[in-house]
Amino acid sequence: MFMLCVILVYSPLLLFFMKLVTLILFFSLYCTNLLAATQTKSPPSNNPEVINRFAQLALECIHKEYPNIIKHMLTGEDDVKSPKQLYPAFYGCFDWHSSVHGHWLLTRLASEYPDIVDYQTIIDSLNISFTQTNIDAELAYFNRPNTGTSFERPYGLAWFLQLTTELREWDEPKAKEWLNVLMPLEEKIVANLSDWLPKLSFPIRAGEHSQTAFAFGLMLDWSKTANHQAFQTLLTNTIKRLYAKDENCPLAYEPSGQDFLSPCIAQADMMRRVLSEADFSIWLSTFLPSIPHNGNGSWLSVATVLDKTDGKLAHLDGLNLSRAWMLEGIASALAQDDPRKAAIIAAANDHKQAGINSVVNDMHYMGSHWLGSFAAYLQTQRGIN
Repeated sequence: MFMLCVILVYSPLLLFFMKLVTLILFFSLYCTNLLAATQTKSPPSNNPEVINRFAQLALECIHKEYPNIIKHMLTGEDDVKSPKQLYPAFYGCFDWHSSVHGHWLLTRLASEYPDIVDYQTIIDSLNISFTQTNIDAELAYFNRPNTGTSFERPYGLAWFLQLTTELREWDEPKAKEWLNVLMPLEEKIVANLSDWLPKLSFPIRAGEHSQTAFAFGLMLDWSKTANHQAFQTLLTNTIKRLYAKDENCPLAYEPSGQDFLSPCIAQADMMRRVLSEADFSIWLSTFLPSIPHNGNGSWLSVATVLDKTDGKLAHLDGLNLSRAWMLEGIASALAQDDPRKAAIIAAANDHKQAGINSVVNDMHYMGSHWLGSFAAYLQTQRGIN
């Protein structure tokens, strides 16, 4: 009887308390979703402030010599030189390959957004780099005796070919002049790669610069624009020889702690370039069978950088950007009614929001010297258009 009386007395209070808790939970959920949407929302791709942000990152570093990491074989004391002495065109942006794709970024944005970027400043900056004297010295470096042909292979070489691809497509008289200056170096790079590809017994599946899938995709795009049939055939055959029979890529083991490229996603983005729509759809089912059909993008988690001053850990910001453009590329190669397409696009959007936000917001030089190029590649859909 006593317990019944307690329940009768306190039941209105208990009911009020339960309603209050429910209200608090719903409000918390609403605020969490609102905050997440605010944090992940990225500006539109044609936002002038965003485009100029990308351009400024490259303008600030392509002629900034230090800090710098050089990849350079010493054969004697005379080989000890500064970055600018070694690579008079591509000495800035911390390392050779970042300088190359920093120059690519400027050509790409000036070509795509001539009325948004500081066009004349970009022209003047590229004019400083692409002199006959500078490129002759770059070519001489590639022709150094007893140093092998592995310099910046494959990542930096692939970005160099993207640079000359952009110069071919850019409707700017100076672009044609610069391309003529760069052509001997392009020919040397293609010759080195053509000698290397038949010797490559296995693909390189790393998440960093040595990865072959990402580089092969860029190289293949160059071969089509340059109409270099021999290299296109050699590379296509190499890709199919090394990758066509792969299945069940271990996506659950990605990413490694300092990846900026996804081995699995990059391989799929590469294969869509060499297979028909029907063949690619079948191949993708075998290669990545875990892609869901429910339209949910959570099957691929967005990476988070906890220390942007650490150059290796900062790679993960680049991983979000590269995954986004690769996923967009994969989706573009599938039929419109493919049941996996919505989930692929959803994951791409999640990664794009995180990646672009990392570039728009404050960065340390460990990220700012290169992430603008990845953001520009994504925003301008270079791998698709």
